[in-house]
Order: sequence, then C-alpha cells, then structure tokens
Amino acid sequence: MERFYGFDLGDAESAISKLSGSEQLIPDIIPVHDSPSFITACAFLSDGTLLIGENACYSPDAVRRKLRFKSRFLTDASSEADIRSFAAGVLSELYMSGELVKGDDVCFYIGCPAGWDKQARERYRSIFERVGYPPVRIISESRAALVSACQSRHLQIGHDILSKPVLVVDIGSSTTDFAYICQGREVGMQTAGEVTLGGGIMDELLLAEAVNHSENAAEISSIFQKSESWRTYCEFAARRLKEKYFSDMDYWVDHPCTETVLIRYDRPVRLTLRIDAEIADRLVSSPAERLGGRSFREVFHEALLDVRGGISGQQPELLFLTGGVSKLPWIRDWCLEVFPDAVMIAGNEPEFSVARGLAYSGRIDDDLRAFRSELDTLLASSTVEKIVAAHIDGLYRKAVDALVDPLLEHAAIPVFERWKDGSISRLSDTDQEMQKEIAAYLRSDEVRELLVKPISSWLRSIADELEEYTLPICVRHHVPYTALSLNSYLSATDIEISLDARDMFAVKEITLMIDSIISLLVGLVCGGTGMAVIASGPDGLIAGVLLSLLVLILGKRKMESAIMNVRLPKAVRHLVPKHSIRTRVAALSGEVREKLYRSLEEDKNEEITDRMVADLSGQIEACLTRMAEIVEIPLT
Repeated sequence: MERFYGFDLGDAESAISKLSGSEQLIPDIIPVHDSPSFITACAFLSDGTLLIGENACYSPDAVRRKLRFKSRFLTDASSEADIRSFAAGVLSELYMSGELVKGDDVCFYIGCPAGWDKQARERYRSIFERVGYPPVRIISESRAALVSACQSRHLQIGHDILSKPVLVVDIGSSTTDFAYICQGREVGMQTAGEVTLGGGIMDELLLAEAVNHSENAAEISSIFQKSESWRTYCEFAARRLKEKYFSDMDYWVDHPCTETVLIRYDRPVRLTLRIDAEIADRLVSSPAERLGGRSFREVFHEALLDVRGGISGQQPELLFLTGGVSKLPWIRDWCLEVFPDAVMIAGNEPEFSVARGLAYSGRIDDDLRAFRSELDTLLASSTVEKIVAAHIDGLYRKAVDALVDPLLEHAAIPVFERWKDGSISRLSDTDQEMQKEIAAYLRSDEVRELLVKPISSWLRSIADELEEYTLPICVRHHVPYTALSLNSYLSATDIEISLDARDMFAVKEITLMIDSIISLLVGLVCGGTGMAVIASGPDGLIAGVLLSLLVLILGKRKMESAIMNVRLPKAVRHLVPKHSIRTRVAALSGEVREKLYRSLEEDKNEEITDRMVADLSGQIEACLTRMAEIVEIPLT
C-alpha cells in the first residue's frame, strides 16, 4: 500500500491525516480549505452546489445547512444522507487539491465511536464506499487514539500501554468515549462506554449566555427559532471563541476575549460573544437543559464513576486523554478525583490524535499482516523444535540439580530411617519402598515449584537462540524487537510458558529416572552390601566387626546377599548412629548427581524425549503467538 489516510469525521470538527511509505514517522495533517481541522458541516446553494466546512457555515446563500449529523447516525436515518454529502465534499476537495489521485494504491481508515456495534460500523463504511472512496476500514476512535500514543515519539509509552491496563477518554464535541484496554486489547465494560457529553454543550451555554446579556435577546431568540442555519452559525462562532480562550487562558486574564457576530435575517442584528474566567467556570458548572438539568462537570464525574464501577478487572494504571476538549484545565483534575493512582497522559495535539492514529493504524495493519505471515512461516517450520531438542539435555541437568537433594531428603532418607526403625524388614525391600516415595514426591506441587526456577533459566537459553530468528522479523515490520522476545516475559516470579513438573516427570513416562535414582541410592548408600549404612560412624564399629566375621565365614558374595535379605535384629539396626544415614546421603549427593547425569544422557528414552520436545516447542510457539496478538492491537 502506497499511502494510508486517516479520516477523523467528528460531530463538530474533522481532520484528515496521511502517512506515506515506511520511512515517514509522523502522519501529515492535510488541510481542507487551508485549515488543519475543518467544521463538520455541509450546505447546498440554490443551484445545488455543495459546500463543506466553514464555507458551509458562513455562506449567506446557503438554502440548506447541516451540522452535527454524526451524533444522530444511530437514532436518525436522515443523518446518513448528510454524512454522505459531507463525505462526498471532502473527497472532492482531496482530488481537487491533488492530495488524492484516482487509481493510487491507498486505503482510508475512518473512525467511529467505540460503542458502535459491527452492524452500525458496516452501515457507516458502506456510505463511504458508495460515495467512491478507495478501500475503507472503520475502527474505534479510542483505539486510534491509543495507537497514536503507542507510536508517539513524544510520549515513549508504547510498551506500557501494551502491558498495563489503560483507560482512553476521548472527549469530542458531542460525545465522550471511554475505552478500557488491558494488555493491548479492548475489554467491554459493564456500564458507560459512550456518553452524550461533549464540548458542544459548552458552545450552547456560551451562546445562551451571550443572548441573555444582549439588548436584542428577544429578537435573536426568535431568529434562532425560525432559522436553524443562523443558530448553528452563531454556535460555531461561540465554539471558536471558546477554543481561542482556552488555548491561552493566562493571556485573557488581562485582555477581553470577545467576538461580534452580525446576523442578517429580517434586519441586521449584532450579537456580542464574550468569555472570561467567571463565564468559563459557568460553562462547566451551570445546569444544562440537554443534560437533564445537570452540569458538564456532574455528568462527566458521574460517567467516570460508572466507568470505574464497570471495570471488572484491574483498575487503569494509565489514563490517556484525547480530543480537543481534553485540553481544558479541569479535565485532568476531575479524572484524578476518580482515578487517583492513574498516570495521566496526553499528546501535544490531542485534537489530532485520532486522525493520526487512524493513519498509523493503516500502516500497522499492513505491516502486521506481513509480520504474522513471517511468524506463521517460522512456527510452521521445525526451527523451534530443533532449538529445544538441542537444549533438552540442559533441561534434564537443571532438573536433576534442582531435584537430587530434595529427593534424598524427602524420599531416600525417610525410607532408610524406616528400615532402621524396623518398619521395613530387609534392606532389599528399600528399593520398592523408595520407588513409591519417589513417585509420590515427583507428583507433588512442591516439585513443581522447585522446577520453576531451573525451567525459567533453561528457557532463557532457548529465548536467546530464538531471537536470532524473531528479531529480524520484528525489525522488518516495524514491530518492537521485544515483541517476540521470551526474555521480556520471563522473571524470577513469572514463567509465561507453563511447564507442569508432574507431566514432565510423570512416573509412567520417566520410570528410567526413578529406576536410576533408586539403583544409585541403594548402591551408594548401602555400598552394595549394607556395610555403608550399618558400619558407618564409630558407634557402628561393632556391627562392622560382625560383618567382617560373616565375610570370613560365608564368603563375600553370600554375605552380601545375606545382609540385603536378612531381617536384622533391631539391636543390630540400633547400632547405626542416629545421623549416620543422613550424613552418608548428604555426602553422596554430588556422586548421585553425576551418575544420574550420565544415566539420563546415555540411557534416556527417545520416545519420552521426543514427546517432551514436541510439548515444549508447542508451548513456546503458543506463547509467541499470544505475544504477537498483544502487539497487533486489534483494529476492528
């Protein structure tokens, strides 16, 4: 795609942005009638000429003038015709100015309120399609604002927005739109969402204030009742004055901020609009009829409370303000009253956040299609399996390191102590008992927790090698390089990839490991004859002498078999010092570990290893897919 256009068609004002090629960092705002943002208005002259923007508001020859039609789209079928006329006028201006050339490979991303469902969005999209726009995609305005923040080099908060819960507050001229984003995905709220509250309310109040203080109040009110065009014209003048005042409130402390409008109806009538600090405060604190007798502040505060109550998950850590009205000095304070722990974020030009975000969305969407295609190709290959297979022995070794001492403590020592106490009749029975103990312990949650740290450490070696393949994919498609980095998702307390130790070391699948442990322990601890246990320590010298006599009488082989299978009297067993078994086992920990390493490497079951490689690879691939989905920021 050569270019992406973002069309923020607002209820009061609109803006268009353009993003060309992969090297352009920030979308350009395309002026219409020499204005970066232009009035969302259309009008027709008596000869059928279509006017848009300020021309539609100012022209005294207009026979039909339409404003604020987008806010009526869901409730008034006639608004569709007005949107179509305005969209057609904008398209004509783009072609006439040379900003758009027919046949170019371009796409338009057009915003809509987050509360619109799929059916409404499709109906809205079809309007632009019928007018003759290049391919059009409709996405949430709050989503576009979020994308703009992620891409902003000024904010530098893309990763936080993708990883933390975020509330987007988009305050327009007619509605205030709330979107709750968690881990890069928009989450439905139980209440709120879109609220019929915008800067237009203040425009109406400012106009009413001026009319009430005018010496021609009755005449002007009568004109407004008869002529919707003149009322909307004066309301537009009030909006411009309001924006002028709020753009530099400090300056207007010592200077009058006024505007005189000449109304030509039956006779010329002058209306003087003015705003100062006192009037500005009344705009947000005075009751408004359209708000059911409540003030702008009351409705906004109530909406924030509804949003807070409607979020079932974690409360937002970031609160992103966008829309021209968000620049009002009170907005940030009101938000902090309800979300005191949230960090407030706003761009330099919030009035263009949506337009720029829409254009960004086009390029992101295009890049991510190619990004996912390359990632899918990587995952479909055997790359991940080969990396895991090459490192699988390292996983075995780390598992052995983590488990040997706990196994000796929780399985081996208790079995030998039970033999010493007489609960186990013969030394030869210890292997069977130990098998039960080891099997039970390997199934325990304790072992699963023990393996978290070594598995995390092992995954880092996988992650490092895997990044040789994922990093170039991210770079080619302008995706943050950490997007597919497993290292970014591993910490001492959290493993993104879940590996159940009970599956990895299940008795039925890895009896080899258990058998190896048993044979090693019985052989090393008992010394092959039981001598190591019975004759260890000074107090066992008498037993050692008895065993030596047995060797002389029976011979070595017969003595070994006899010791292992004989039911030794408790008196003899009690000759074994209290801590001798534990001391002997602890001393042999390193030897057990080394022999177990060799046993696993030389005798490991290939079927089990293959199954483990496949399972681990599958989980890693699933994790990469989830990570890619987070980065994508769904644009529908």
